[in-house]
Amino acid sequence: MVEQDWLTERFAEHHDRLRAVAYRMLRSPGDAEDAVQEAWLRVSRADTGQVGNPGGWLTTVVARVCLNMLEARQVRREEPAGALPPEPVSSQAGPEDDALLADSVGVALMVVLDTLTPAERLAFVLHDIFAVSFGEIGEIIDRSPAAARQLASRARRRVQGAAAASDAARSRKREVVEAFLAASRDGNFAALLSLLDANAVLVADPAAVRMGATAEARGADAVAAVFSGRAEAARLALVDGVPAAVWAHRGRPQVVFTFTVDDGKITGIELQADPALLGDLDVVYLGGE
Repeated sequence: MVEQDWLTERFAEHHDRLRAVAYRMLRSPGDAEDAVQEAWLRVSRADTGQVGNPGGWLTTVVARVCLNMLEARQVRREEPAGALPPEPVSSQAGPEDDALLADSVGVALMVVLDTLTPAERLAFVLHDIFAVSFGEIGEIIDRSPAAARQLASRARRRVQGAAAASDAARSRKREVVEAFLAASRDGNFAALLSLLDANAVLVADPAAVRMGATAEARGADAVAAVFSGRAEAARLALVDGVPAAVWAHRGRPQVVFTFTVDDGKITGIELQADPALLGDLDVVYLGGE
């Protein structure tokens, strides 16, 4: 009974932090509360005799619950949660913490978080926001501290690049690519021609050709003919921070469409489907296309 009272007190003491961890991981107040409740069920049945750092132990339990929930989401291929709702108030956060959090993960996190793998998301959130060591993170995701550091670094680069990417997302090139995709889906040949330079060139790599793409087309008429009534599944995206289009299957990019735009006209389109290349690209899908 004494042990249970001790555990109840420690859980209440760290509840705000645990909820904040879960919220940052799951982006949903309801899911965060579910994760904290599940964590309580787990710890209430655990042997606490060897627990020397209750806060760290409880954070680890909540993080593992969140990781399981994120992986389950991925299996179900759920859609992103959308814009972040107001963040739950934490009594442990002060003005300096709020400012730092806003600077490091504010709008950028909203754009990028759903594109990270569960392991990347966990490593970034726990280390960069809650200062959990890479050794502890590695134990949670069953990887080495070095691997955990690499996951967090990769996620951090994407978050830091989101601010710059947002400028690209509002650029003239984005408008041209978005209009081209819409015209392609609608089969609007005249609109396609109006967006293409007279000497526009389409080139596809061998992997894309094997998937049925046209290897090469030259001239606005030929390129427009290839795309008219097509690209229904292509999504507007930032690829390495540049407006482009991506066709994905089960969340994995299969073909990337990169565009060269000069003076508001598309002069070149390249289709890339080489898996080795696609795996190295940083893809952030954009809405509104």
